[in-house]
Amino acid sequence: MKIVQIVRPLVSTNRIAMMEHKHLQVVQDGSAQAVAVDAVGAKPGDWCIAVGSSAAREAAGSKGYPSDLTIVGIIDHWPPEEDGDADTAS
Repeated sequence: MKIVQIVRPLVSTNRIAMMEHKHLQVVQDGSAQAVAVDAVGAKPGDWCIAVGSSAAREAAGSKGYPSDLTIVGIIDHWPPEEDGDADTAS
């Protein structure tokens, strides 16, 4: 699993039949962007949990589904505190 941030929706009207009408999102994964199948209805700015490989295909609906990244959860609170943000009082 990895943590990604939703950048924007991706609209692709010409697809193979197996992709059905699943929503696609452009996500930020570190310094790179990727396309993920959105199984949970995330919106731009949301921090999400995404899975890859065979877990991504199964989470998208089928082991035969052509996905290598699927969003499976929206994180309620992220990013974590920076090192200098924590209360250091002793």
